[in-house]
Amino acid sequence: MNEKITIAFYNLENLFDTKDDPVVYDNDFLPTAQKRWTPKRYQKKLLKLGTAISKIGEEDAKAGPSLVGLAEVENKKVLSDLVRSENLIRENYSYIHYDSPDERGIDVALLYKSDVFTVFSSESFPVYLENEFGDQDYTRDILLVKGNLINEEVNIIINHWSSRREGVKETEFKRIAAANKVNEIIKTIKTEQDSPKIIVMGDFNDNPNSKSLLQIEQQSQLYNPFKTVWSRDKGSLNHQFQWNLFDQILFSTNFLDSTNSRLIFNKANVFNSKFLTQYKGKYKGQPFRTYVGKKYHGGYSDHFPVFIEFKLT
Repeated sequence: MNEKITIAFYNLENLFDTKDDPVVYDNDFLPTAQKRWTPKRYQKKLLKLGTAISKIGEEDAKAGPSLVGLAEVENKKVLSDLVRSENLIRENYSYIHYDSPDERGIDVALLYKSDVFTVFSSESFPVYLENEFGDQDYTRDILLVKGNLINEEVNIIINHWSSRREGVKETEFKRIAAANKVNEIIKTIKTEQDSPKIIVMGDFNDNPNSKSLLQIEQQSQLYNPFKTVWSRDKGSLNHQFQWNLFDQILFSTNFLDSTNSRLIFNKANVFNSKFLTQYKGKYKGQPFRTYVGKKYHGGYSDHFPVFIEFKLT
């Protein structure tokens, strides 16, 4: 058995299939749309993402991560296509996914290797939001998966919080609402389990020093290793030549205590290998994206994956 366990999170940048789903707004990602999202482009993206996921972690890693939280997947079909894609099939991933009421039809999911992780249960939790007219504003659900990772019971909470598109301050309340929901979920877990092991990951659309992240860190007593990973030169996405670290993995402090856990935190990092980056021009070093606006670039994603590594004691 590998002496290290890698756990990752990756926002896949709109992994849609090419078929029209009448229930959600997926019209941008159809062969007839302005973006011309064709089966050929879809297959190319699956191959690229499969390559990226299989390599996440330290350079000496022999295999892909044991667990991978995902954001921006349309449905079970794209997950099935992804795990069976040419560059990922040998990793033998299973997946957990629920359709959420998000208007664009994008959800979170978990990929896992069943030889190291046994699922006990899974559940999805809505985040209740209202728009300025008092109507419900539908967003991504939060996914909770409980299971056994190398003989340790763990609770994994996967998030994709509301974007900053209408402004950071204007949308902050939405991310605070999601943070409140995460704290609520953890509070329930703590009534059911004695000293539970908890991993919270996601694209939070906020940085490690944002109010929403500090709220879950403090109220649920989590450790956020990405506070020290983020710098002027390092993040998981770049906006107007500024690095943000919206993608993070936090965990309960018992992963730092070797008397209490077989899995001990070792390191955290952004997986920004050169093959995932723009290799020339003014955007050199930034994520090599699939689209920039409506223009097809044929890259991986507008986010880099992030990962944490545990040592087995």
